[in-house]
Amino acid sequence: MTTKLGDKIRALRKEQQMTLDTLATRAGMSKSYLWELENRPAPRPSAEKLNALADILGRPVAYFLEEDETTPEEVFMDEAFFRNFKNLEAAEKNMVRTIVDSFRKKQDG
Repeated sequence: MTTKLGDKIRALRKEQQMTLDTLATRAGMSKSYLWELENRPAPRPSAEKLNALADILGRPVAYFLEEDETTPEEVFMDEAFFRNFKNLEAAEKNMVRTIVDSFRKKQDG
């Protein structure tokens, strides 16, 4: 049985084409401990280990603690969207807001 934490670690590790051994070594933990984090309901890792994983995998610690179903790919796409949004001119931002508002109204019925 996997855990949400384990699913997130595994997905990011594979997305970055890292082996268990590589990530474990870089994070300063054993390969077997990392495997347990990915595959077994284990006690929460220490703050030190979680910080190391977050740094290496490029996500804030909070990402690993959240219980939602957001995939790493969705998080990456959202982050990219907001980076691009920040660089738009004011008129372009207003157009995007109008489009989003119209989608929301359509969903609300």
